[in-house]
Amino acid sequence: MIIMKPLALVSLFCVLISCNSNDVNDNPPSNENINPPPPLISYTVLNSYPHDTLSFTEGFLVYDGKLYESTGSPENTPNNGSWIGIIDLKTGKADKKVKLKKDLFGEGISILNGKIYQLTYQNRIGFVYDATTFKKIKEFNYNGEGWSLTNDGTNLIMSDGTNKLKYLDPETLRVLKIVGVEDNNGPVANINELEYINGILYANVWLSNYILKIDPSSGKVLGKLDFSTVINEVEIKYPGSNEMNGIAYDAKTNKIYITGKLWPTIYEVKF
Repeated sequence: MIIMKPLALVSLFCVLISCNSNDVNDNPPSNENINPPPPLISYTVLNSYPHDTLSFTEGFLVYDGKLYESTGSPENTPNNGSWIGIIDLKTGKADKKVKLKKDLFGEGISILNGKIYQLTYQNRIGFVYDATTFKKIKEFNYNGEGWSLTNDGTNLIMSDGTNKLKYLDPETLRVLKIVGVEDNNGPVANINELEYINGILYANVWLSNYILKIDPSSGKVLGKLDFSTVINEVEIKYPGSNEMNGIAYDAKTNKIYITGKLWPTIYEVKF
């Protein structure tokens, strides 16, 4: 027969209480505070048009009923250069209005208040042109890389390959604020070509099949469009094509066009 001392009984009681307490805390955590992933958004392809497979698309927009494109000049298309042009939807050919020097890699463009704004990739130089005459008005500098430009009717919005969206004053070209793009997993990097449509930002994500729908004030990803089917079709048509990059919105007709680098096709889509 074993007689336990009072102190031992107290210790045993505490151990039992502790074990019971641990059992309660071992319940699985609640999922109530976990953010859900952005929902997939459906879309329809309405039409297709030719696109020049020498055009390494970096900027894409509609202004005053005309489709504008800006390109870069990578090693695999050295003779095409970096330019800004107006695209003929019937032929896919460009009426080139601005051509950059060979040492400059052109990037995104935006048109605001009668001016065309253009970025370069790693040169950290931007250009401003008259939207009617295409005469260069001035140059400006910025930190980091230049990837894409759009505008909300008041300010320019710039992407630089990170998750950051920089809002620029169109007159001084100074950064007014920075908004970070995030989804349920955190910051979303490689934000590329941008388009502002009815108060919402849409963005290509470099080397992905997705276009993101983004709240421009918070940077929150509201949804995503998966263009895998379109991209597979493009790759079959033209194996030399590169990633999807280009979203253009015609506010007068409510039409949206998408394309990509060296793509053979421009697609009219409805989100």
